[in-house]
Amino acid sequence: MARTKKTDADLEETGHRVRQRPAKDPDAREKQMISYAMDLAEQQLIDGTASSQVITHFLKLGSKQYEYELEKLKNDNELIKAKVESYETSKEMVALYNEAMTAMSAYSRGNL
Repeated sequence: MARTKKTDADLEETGHRVRQRPAKDPDAREKQMISYAMDLAEQQLIDGTASSQVITHFLKLGSKQYEYELEKLKNDNELIKAKVESYETSKEMVALYNEAMTAMSAYSRGNL
Protein backbone atom coordinates (compact mmCIF):
# COMPACT_ATOMS: atom_id res chain seq x y z
CA MET A 1 0.00 0.00 0.00
CA ALA A 2 1.38 3.45 -0.92
CA ARG A 3 1.95 6.10 1.69
CA THR A 4 -0.19 9.17 1.49
CA LYS A 5 1.14 12.60 2.21
CA LYS A 6 -0.23 14.11 5.39
CA THR A 7 -2.15 17.31 4.92
CA ASP A 8 -2.54 20.21 7.34
CA ALA A 9 -5.94 18.78 8.30
CA ASP A 10 -4.29 15.46 9.22
CA LEU A 11 -1.73 17.29 11.33
CA GLU A 12 -4.45 19.18 13.19
CA GLU A 13 -6.26 15.92 13.95
CA THR A 14 -3.18 14.11 15.23
CA GLY A 15 -1.58 17.12 16.84
CA HIS A 16 1.84 16.09 15.52
CA ARG A 17 4.01 18.12 13.27
CA VAL A 18 5.88 16.45 10.46
CA ARG A 19 9.59 16.67 11.22
CA GLN A 20 11.42 18.74 8.67
CA ARG A 21 14.99 18.18 7.62
CA PRO A 22 17.47 20.35 9.50
CA ALA A 23 18.51 23.30 7.40
CA LYS A 24 22.07 23.15 6.10
CA ASP A 25 22.76 26.86 6.46
CA PRO A 26 23.40 27.92 10.11
CA ASP A 27 21.20 31.01 9.78
CA ALA A 28 18.35 29.02 8.28
CA ARG A 29 18.78 26.39 11.00
CA GLU A 30 18.55 29.08 13.68
CA LYS A 31 15.35 30.42 12.12
CA GLN A 32 13.96 26.89 11.98
CA MET A 33 14.71 26.32 15.67
CA ILE A 34 13.14 29.66 16.60
CA SER A 35 10.06 28.68 14.65
CA TYR A 36 9.82 25.38 16.54
CA ALA A 37 10.26 27.15 19.88
CA MET A 38 7.59 29.72 19.01
CA ASP A 39 5.17 26.98 17.97
CA LEU A 40 5.81 25.12 21.22
CA ALA A 41 5.37 28.27 23.31
CA GLU A 42 2.13 29.04 21.49
CA GLN A 43 0.80 25.54 22.14
CA GLN A 44 1.77 25.77 25.82
CA LEU A 45 -0.02 29.11 26.16
CA ILE A 46 -3.12 27.66 24.50
CA ASP A 47 -3.05 24.55 26.69
CA GLY A 48 -2.39 26.54 29.86
CA THR A 49 0.85 24.67 30.53
CA ALA A 50 3.28 27.52 29.80
CA SER A 51 5.94 28.22 32.41
CA SER A 52 6.15 31.58 34.11
CA GLN A 53 9.26 32.36 32.04
CA VAL A 54 7.38 31.83 28.76
CA ILE A 55 4.47 33.97 29.93
CA THR A 56 6.79 36.72 31.18
CA HIS A 57 8.72 36.69 27.89
CA PHE A 58 5.62 37.32 25.82
CA LEU A 59 4.26 39.88 28.27
CA LYS A 60 7.54 41.77 27.98
CA LEU A 61 7.32 41.72 24.19
CA GLY A 62 3.97 43.46 24.42
CA SER A 63 5.04 46.15 26.90
CA LYS A 64 5.72 49.82 26.16
CA GLN A 65 9.10 49.55 27.89
CA TYR A 66 10.19 46.91 25.37
CA GLU A 67 9.09 49.18 22.52
CA TYR A 68 11.14 52.02 24.04
CA GLU A 69 14.15 49.73 24.38
CA LEU A 70 13.88 48.71 20.73
CA GLU A 71 13.55 52.34 19.67
CA LYS A 72 16.61 53.26 21.76
CA LEU A 73 18.64 50.46 20.17
CA LYS A 74 17.63 51.62 16.69
CA ASN A 75 18.59 55.19 17.56
CA ASP A 76 21.91 54.02 18.99
CA ASN A 77 22.61 52.14 15.75
CA GLU A 78 21.82 55.26 13.72
CA LEU A 79 24.16 57.31 15.94
CA ILE A 80 26.97 54.80 15.46
CA LYS A 81 26.45 54.89 11.69
CA ALA A 82 26.55 58.70 11.74
CA LYS A 83 29.77 58.66 13.78
CA VAL A 84 31.39 56.23 11.34
CA GLU A 85 30.30 58.38 8.41
CA SER A 86 31.66 61.49 10.13
CA TYR A 87 34.97 59.75 10.76
CA GLU A 88 35.22 58.66 7.12
CA THR A 89 34.44 62.20 5.97
CA SER A 90 37.11 63.64 8.26
CA LYS A 91 39.66 61.19 6.85
CA GLU A 92 38.75 62.37 3.35
CA MET A 93 39.08 66.01 4.43
CA VAL A 94 42.57 65.37 5.86
CA ALA A 95 43.59 63.72 2.60
CA LEU A 96 42.24 66.68 0.59
CA TYR A 97 44.00 69.13 2.92
CA ASN A 98 47.32 67.31 2.51
CA GLU A 99 46.85 67.24 -1.25
CA ALA A 100 46.12 70.98 -1.30
CA MET A 101 49.18 71.72 0.87
CA THR A 102 51.37 69.68 -1.46
CA ALA A 103 49.97 71.50 -4.49
CA MET A 104 50.48 74.94 -2.89
CA SER A 105 53.99 73.99 -1.85
CA ALA A 106 54.85 72.93 -5.39
CA TYR A 107 53.28 76.10 -6.81
CA SER A 108 55.23 78.39 -4.47
CA ARG A 109 58.53 76.69 -5.32
CA GLY A 110 57.85 77.17 -8.98
CA ASN A 111 57.30 80.95 -8.62
CA LEU A 112 60.44 81.69 -6.58
